[in-house]
Amino acid sequence: MYRKRIKKVQKYIKEENLDGFIVSRLVSIRYLCGFSGTSGLLIIRKNSAHFLTDFRYKDQAQKQVEGAAIIITKGEIISELKELTQFHGKNLRYGYETEYLSCNDRQRLQNSLGNVLFLPMLNAVEEFSVVKDESEITLLKKAVDITDVAFERILGYLRPGLREREICAELEYQMICLGSEKPGFETIVASGFRSAMPHGVASDKKISLGDFVTFDFGATYKGYVADLTRTVVIGKATLRQKKIYNIVLRAQLAAIRKVRAGIKAKIVDRAARNVIEKNGYGKYFGHGLGHGIGIYIHSKPSVGPRSTDILKKGMVITIEPGIYLPGWGGVRIEDDVLVTTRGCVVLSKSSKKLLEV
Repeated sequence: MYRKRIKKVQKYIKEENLDGFIVSRLVSIRYLCGFSGTSGLLIIRKNSAHFLTDFRYKDQAQKQVEGAAIIITKGEIISELKELTQFHGKNLRYGYETEYLSCNDRQRLQNSLGNVLFLPMLNAVEEFSVVKDESEITLLKKAVDITDVAFERILGYLRPGLREREICAELEYQMICLGSEKPGFETIVASGFRSAMPHGVASDKKISLGDFVTFDFGATYKGYVADLTRTVVIGKATLRQKKIYNIVLRAQLAAIRKVRAGIKAKIVDRAARNVIEKNGYGKYFGHGLGHGIGIYIHSKPSVGPRSTDILKKGMVITIEPGIYLPGWGGVRIEDDVLVTTRGCVVLSKSSKKLLEV
């Protein structure tokens, strides 16, 4: 699996007339060779690949890394690159992930390897992960399953007076107990007026009877991340809460019905946005409908009104419309969806009925 991925990069190197590629983003390193530690560089050339890390990760690298020779550096990694034969020569051209190499490290690379021309490549590695193979889909399904069960468990824990941070801690604990490596991203627990904040990460606010509570969270399983959003009511829902919730749900279902290989992503976004706009809440849905997901929490395709992406079989995307009314509250409903030639498969199984807990 990893060797095939590295070969894709090697093909890219040849096509771009490069001598090699430096991978510094840790999630990209994990995608390409399996290493899950927090320090390393992957150097890929046309016919070889070398993974560099320090002594702390010697055993881990030997157990995890596939498709690349392992080099354990004696000192700081970048400062030792000049010793490698891969960087000996004239007029060498190396690509790198422009968004994930700091300006400082970029300058240090240039200072250490003055004979190398470094060329920024936007999302070069990430592009290879956009369409998932069967093994990736299996891992994603497991991450989604863990997330679904954790949500079911948290429902029995909710009660007025709990702080959002307490609920967040319990939710993440349940995911860990079920097999998650870590939260896939910073967990959102936003209640009452704070549920109108699309990225309202958990605070010290206590939940009260009548509050909407929005959960946006996901498990990580062998590097692959789920992304689920559900909104519930503490106690009995008001007529207004039911109205807003049902508009968002209808919007989400309309978008899901549009998903299939070959369709423009912005058409899927439009399906959801039409429902919300026709009900008079268009200005309260201010973000895109979704994004690609996998080993990267946010990747192509972009599912939004200005997207130029076209959905392909094997992509996994989120569908997450919302309505956010400042000072009152908000609703978002999100599922992870596998694109197929005939439509899609919704991987998330958590109930989308408005739950009164």
